[in-house]
Amino acid sequence: MNNRYFDANTPKVAAVVGFYMSAALVMVFVNKAVLNGSPDLPLLFLLLQLLIAVILLHVAAMFITRVEIPKLELGTAKKLTPVVLVNIIGLIFNTLCLRDVEASFFQIARGLVLPLTIVVFSAHTRTVPSIRVGIAAGSVTIGFLLGVAPSAAVPSHVAPSSLSLLYGLLSSLFIAFHAVLIKSSLPYCNNSTIQLAYWTNLGSAIFLLPFVLLHKEIFILEDLIHDSNWDGQVFLWGSVVTGIFGFLLCIAGLLSIKVTSPITHMFSSALRSVIQTLLGVWIFKDIMTVNRASSILVIMIGTIYYTWIKSLETAPPPRKDVDLEAIGNRKREEDSDDGEATVVFGVSEEDEKA
Repeated sequence: MNNRYFDANTPKVAAVVGFYMSAALVMVFVNKAVLNGSPDLPLLFLLLQLLIAVILLHVAAMFITRVEIPKLELGTAKKLTPVVLVNIIGLIFNTLCLRDVEASFFQIARGLVLPLTIVVFSAHTRTVPSIRVGIAAGSVTIGFLLGVAPSAAVPSHVAPSSLSLLYGLLSSLFIAFHAVLIKSSLPYCNNSTIQLAYWTNLGSAIFLLPFVLLHKEIFILEDLIHDSNWDGQVFLWGSVVTGIFGFLLCIAGLLSIKVTSPITHMFSSALRSVIQTLLGVWIFKDIMTVNRASSILVIMIGTIYYTWIKSLETAPPPRKDVDLEAIGNRKREEDSDDGEATVVFGVSEEDEKA
C-alpha cells in the first residue's frame, strides 16, 4: 500500500531529529552552566544571546537567498510590538526559572505550557476545547502538580522555591500568549517566519537593554572581571555557544516538523525531556525522586496524547476507496443478459489528489 506520509529516507529523518535534540540539550545545559557560574548576570546573558542571533541572521542572509532581512520600518515595528514584548518577557522568566531550579526539574517547572496555551487560545477564539483536549490538559496539569508537591526526599536547600515556580508559571503563560500572537503577527512580515524571528530578536534586545542597565549588570560584570574566583571564560563562551545553538534550535525545530510530522516531533521532544532529566542527574548531581519521575512521565503522556488528538482533528477525512473489481464483476453479471461486458471507470483529478 502506498503511504504518502512515509519517507523512505530514514537517515535524513534521523539526522534532523538528532540535530533538533542535540541543539535543545546543548542550549539547556550550557545555559544552566553559565547561570550557575554567573547568577547575577541573567539579563546580560540573555541580551548577548539575542544579539548573536541577529548577527547570525545577517550572516545567513549573505549566503542563503531564502533568508531575507526585513526592512526596518516604524509602522511595522509598532504592529509587532505586542509579540516582541510578550517574547522578551517570556524569555526573561524562562531564564530566571532555569537559574533557580535544577536542570532536571526545569521541564516540570514549565509543565503548564500546554494547558495554558489551550486556555489562552480558547479565550482568544471564544471556542470551547473538546473533551479529549480537556483530558490531555488535565493530565499535564496533574503531572505538574505531582512534580511541585513537597517531598521529604528533596533537601530544603535544593527544593524549588515559590518564586522559582512563579517564574516557571509566568514563563509558560507568556509562551502561550506568544503562540497565539505569532499567527496574527506573520502577515506584517510577509508571512515569513525568518523575518518575524529577526524582528523578534532585534526588538527583544532593544527592549531588554534598558533593564540590563537598570539592573546594573554592566557594573556587576566589571566587578566580576576583577574577581579572581570568577571564571569569565564560561560566561563568554557560554554566551557564544548558546547564541549559536539558539539560532540553530529555531531552524532545527522547523526542520523536525517539516521533515517528519508533528507527532514524531513531539515524540522527539519527549525523548529529549527524558535525556535532559538523566543528564541533569548525572552532570549537575540533581536529585530525582519518585514524584519527579512520575511527574515527567505524566506530562509526557498528556502532551503526546494531545498531539495525537490534534493530528486526528486536522487530518483529511479518510478516502472511501471503491472496490472496482467487485463492482465490475457485479456489473458484468447484471449486463450479461444484454451481452454488454465493458465497463469504463474514471478517477477525477480531485480523487487523485486525495
